[in-house]
Amino acid sequence: MAQEPLIYDLTLLLDPETEDERREKIVTDVEALIEKHGGELVSRHDWGVRPTAFEVHKSASADYHLIQFHATNDALAAVDHSLKIIDGVKRFRVIKLRTGTPEPPDMAAAGAPVAGDASDD
Repeated sequence: MAQEPLIYDLTLLLDPETEDERREKIVTDVEALIEKHGGELVSRHDWGVRPTAFEVHKSASADYHLIQFHATNDALAAVDHSLKIIDGVKRFRVIKLRTGTPEPPDMAAAGAPVAGDASDD
């Protein structure tokens, strides 16, 4: 019986002060890097600018993205190396999901407040 390929979560926190086009380019470049090194994208979730639990690099908010993918060791190493040196990346974390892990939440549908929203006032 063939084993189901592992799914990895990449949680990516980008600097909201960076231009929108640059942040989008970072995310698309990471996706291209995964595919270039034998990985396969499963899903992408853009959660927008949100407050962080604590200040990261003296900032209390970040632009959150979640990329789920199947990966080779080469893809994992390439993503790790690239994200460490790209300007505009505040934090990132790659984790291997356990079988049966539920789908990520749809933050837009959940009505979670977004930094700068009129409802924050």
